[in-house]
Amino acid sequence: MKETLTDLKTRRSCRKYTAEQVSEDALEAVLEAATYAPTGHGQQSPVMVVVQDSATVARLSALNAQVMGTNRDPFYGAPTAVVVFEDTSNSTGHEDACMVMANLLNAAHAVGLGSCWINRGKQMFELPEGAEIKATWGLGDNMAGLAVCILGYPAEGGILSPKPRKEGYIIRA
Repeated sequence: MKETLTDLKTRRSCRKYTAEQVSEDALEAVLEAATYAPTGHGQQSPVMVVVQDSATVARLSALNAQVMGTNRDPFYGAPTAVVVFEDTSNSTGHEDACMVMANLLNAAHAVGLGSCWINRGKQMFELPEGAEIKATWGLGDNMAGLAVCILGYPAEGGILSPKPRKEGYIIRA
């Protein structure tokens, strides 16, 4: 249990990656952990799309940048992107997909990978190009992008020290 608590306290977003692709063993461990995320009524409604092709990762990053109104790489050079979709026809679809993202992030840290939650998934796949990509993945209209979990090996300076925990974070009633 101490190891789990340590991992939860020491995980940080990574914003600089090496070019080395994530090993298959590490990726499988992270993805399997994500499939065990809690979901409403155990329905397992989210869908994860794993992208490791550099051209497709770059295309997704460019879509995300377009939504942000910037030209910078919002994926920070990460070689792997796991796009998490929520099932909008499920009453707990949003929460379920958030739990999958949390498991992806925490499992990545546990196996020595860097990760970062990249927002704007919904907006990315509402764009015509994003909708086209989503369709090629066979996802229906009920599936909406939530976020992208980028993965890779942290480069030097990619992970910053934690900020102090804020006052009033916990209120005991």
